[in-house]
Amino acid sequence: MSVGRMSRLFQNQISETLMLRISGCYNLAGLNNCTRCTRLKCDTLNARSIGRQCHVVQAHKDYHTSSIYLAAKAKNQKKKIVKKMQMPKKKKKPMIATGEVVPIWQNMTVQQLADSMGKDTDHVFECMLYIKGHNTDKYEEEDSIIDNIEVTKEIVNKTGLRFKFEEQGNKEAEQDMDAYPRPPADPSLLVKRPPVVTIMGHVDHGKTTLLDSLRSSNVVDSEFGGITQHIGAFSVHLPDTNERITFIDTPGHAAFSTMRSRGAHVTDMVVLVVAADDGVMEQTKESIKYCNQAGVPIIVAINKVDKQEADVARAKQDLLVAGVHLEEFGGEIQAVEVSAKTGFNLIALQEAIIAQADILDLKSDVTGPVEAVVLESSTHAGRGKLSTALIQMGTLRKGMYLVAGTAWAKVRGMFTERGDTVQEAPPGDAVEIIGWRELPSAGSQILQVDSENRVKEVIAWRKKQQEKLKSKQDIAEIQKKESEHQEKYTEFRKLKMDLGKPRLKQQRIMKKEKEVTSSHTGPQLAVVLRGDVDGSVEAILDMLDTYESKQCLLDVVNYGVGVVSEADVDLAAAFDGVVIGFNVTLSDAVKRHAKAQGVTIRHFNIIYRLMEFLKEQLTERLPSTQQENIIGTANVQATFEIAEGKTKVPVAGSRCTKGLLNKKKLFKVVRDGDTIYEGSLTSLKHFKTEVDTIKTDVECGIAFKNINVPLRPGDTVVCYENVDVKQTIDWDPGF
Repeated sequence: MSVGRMSRLFQNQISETLMLRISGCYNLAGLNNCTRCTRLKCDTLNARSIGRQCHVVQAHKDYHTSSIYLAAKAKNQKKKIVKKMQMPKKKKKPMIATGEVVPIWQNMTVQQLADSMGKDTDHVFECMLYIKGHNTDKYEEEDSIIDNIEVTKEIVNKTGLRFKFEEQGNKEAEQDMDAYPRPPADPSLLVKRPPVVTIMGHVDHGKTTLLDSLRSSNVVDSEFGGITQHIGAFSVHLPDTNERITFIDTPGHAAFSTMRSRGAHVTDMVVLVVAADDGVMEQTKESIKYCNQAGVPIIVAINKVDKQEADVARAKQDLLVAGVHLEEFGGEIQAVEVSAKTGFNLIALQEAIIAQADILDLKSDVTGPVEAVVLESSTHAGRGKLSTALIQMGTLRKGMYLVAGTAWAKVRGMFTERGDTVQEAPPGDAVEIIGWRELPSAGSQILQVDSENRVKEVIAWRKKQQEKLKSKQDIAEIQKKESEHQEKYTEFRKLKMDLGKPRLKQQRIMKKEKEVTSSHTGPQLAVVLRGDVDGSVEAILDMLDTYESKQCLLDVVNYGVGVVSEADVDLAAAFDGVVIGFNVTLSDAVKRHAKAQGVTIRHFNIIYRLMEFLKEQLTERLPSTQQENIIGTANVQATFEIAEGKTKVPVAGSRCTKGLLNKKKLFKVVRDGDTIYEGSLTSLKHFKTEVDTIKTDVECGIAFKNINVPLRPGDTVVCYENVDVKQTIDWDPGF
């Protein structure tokens, strides 16, 4: 026990003993009432602590033992010379009955817990002495914060009380240190900005080819399998004008629905690409849904009109059925027929975008703090952590401090999609930012702050709020489990009263066996996933969420953005799993380490190739199942018995009706669709000759190994064999 805690436990006894000893020696209480002393109320604390007499104390000692003092005492017996010092009495706290419910919360102090239980702090400290497994010695003071909720619960339980979780009461309001978007700017400060246009549509309908034609660059060659894997942001200067458009390209593949949704919520308008030869497809409908949810206008680009299979009228009819009302059908949505491959009518598409932007009257404030949104984030071997951001307010410059969620950056540089360095990025521009300390999540809002100290305040505040939210969720989960436990306990008590102890024991065993058999003990596949950007990892995880098969457990033990490391290989080896890298490099050292550990490590650039690999791995882990392969059947026409020594053996006179009968295979007897016997034969004869096989339409005599088979005319004898069949995983991710 620490000295501090001992002093609190025995404070009353030590204080009273000390004061009695001092008053007996020096009569300190009488000293304060002395009328002859010129220094009233001498330093009793000094005399007490040093333990020796000062000159004033010695004078009083001489006085109070003189004859004058004794005569005065005899003359007036009622005069009170010595006053006993009394310790202040503590207010008695209201007693709480055993079993009552007391409120507790996270990070209570010792004093708050004592008040909640109606006890003093000594009781709390004493309970801590009997708590094992937790370091309670650090809670030495009354204002010590009990940061372990389990310690709080143990103290309440040992007191004989029950607890409930609630919000901490009577606490001072914390100062909000978060960063927020600025209020709407003065209309006089707003200037025209370029429109932000998102290209959306079904896979392989020509979205990337359309962007390639617009900006006169070769994007398609850099895409794996012709599929856009990321959100690409590009600024296009229109020919013969000063107009500029920022395009956002989103993937059309089914696995990237979250990225398409994000693209629809940061844009001013959407160019919906529909192939004239395919019409409206599944991802086209999904893109229309996201546009309607975000409330952004749509311009339809009917692509591939140069193909022979093109049917523009059918494509427009499909759009009408999907809820897209074109201008020619009385709606407000423009439709432009284009060919991204030949460049046909691209000028008309650009003019339609500029016209829609003029209608929207897009303006923004180029001054003041920067506000932006993260389109994508990734890790680069040379540049470190970086993100693609769309500037919405203010002008981004080098050296600014930015926060996005719990990540922050001091801008060290900005680059365009071509890798060109820029010094500033006004609203409507999409740039790649380097200088992030942590990788921001795609879709996070970026806000500018004044200094690094302000950054740290914001990050600390946000992390604290996240911890509080997690604490609330944990408390809610604890309360849920306690409620479930109480319900089970109530059922248990009721069952005990209804069944009695012997039957209750049997019921418990049955329940335990049921619980054990329901747990997963079959095959499983552990996966360690690494991707190049946050959006790709997010899309792959969304795809893995569609896995619901009970045949094999699919467990993602770790995932993240970055290159595959040796630690990833070690983790996969511990779980007997595989390592998957998506659009990331694999070093020779990692490959050698994986080979030494016996870990399968694969690299992919196309998401559906990754899915095919996972299906193969899951299928390989499935055990084979036995399946009956019917070789032949025979019809029992008559039954008779033959004598073998003293034993009568039943024989089925049969005719083979299909396939052949093989004596070495398995047989079963079927009557009215029910199997009445399964086993092997002891004899298969054609007339009196023992044979190994009987062909179709040949009569035979069949004797079974079990002589008690109740054979009848009309029964069917089936010859079969069990073959091992490899299972296939039942997983359909939807593409």
